[in-house]
Amino acid sequence: MLKNNNKLLSISDVALKFGLINVKTKKPSTHTLRFWEKQFKQLKPTILSGGRRYYSKKDIEVIKIIYFLLKTKGLTINGAKRTMNEKLKQLDVAKTISIKAEYYKKNIINKSKNILSKIKKLNG
Repeated sequence: MLKNNNKLLSISDVALKFGLINVKTKKPSTHTLRFWEKQFKQLKPTILSGGRRYYSKKDIEVIKIIYFLLKTKGLTINGAKRTMNEKLKQLDVAKTISIKAEYYKKNIINKSKNILSKIKKLNG
């Protein structure tokens, strides 16, 4: 679906993108995203008729930060909410950027380790 030249992703697509999958059923855990919507006021997907949710690029960026704070940093919901709310209150772009930078740094480190592991297997 296209809206204002921005591609919107369905809730299932977003859940798959972030690896939010029910281990038993192998289906996307969309309930996690709906729960995060209720907990984090920064996350506001487009809700169309029938209650179908679609996420913009901006929503995906917010989810990346929430995911990083909860899953990578290990914060509680309240801790992540406090962190996200402090960033809004302070309007401090530098701190928000630092959260994103930390997220991307962690991603690069993990990908680098994966590549090095594959190189070692090839040379081994």
